[in-house]
Amino acid sequence: MAAKKGQEILVVASKVREYIKSKGCLTSGELVPALSSKLHCCIDGAIARAKGNGRKTVNAKDV
Repeated sequence: MAAKKGQEILVVASKVREYIKSKGCLTSGELVPALSSKLHCCIDGAIARAKGNGRKTVNAKDV
């Protein structure tokens, strides 16, 4: 799942790479955009849940 064109990257690439390296693995160049795209979907779902419950505030429970 690649990031959609024009979609802002929401993750800190250096932190993702650092974490993966600490676990003894390497990071593909495609990983960060894919993670960001997945995060966009997760956030959009949380927003929809909050709105569905009549709230404008997105809470941890919406994730």
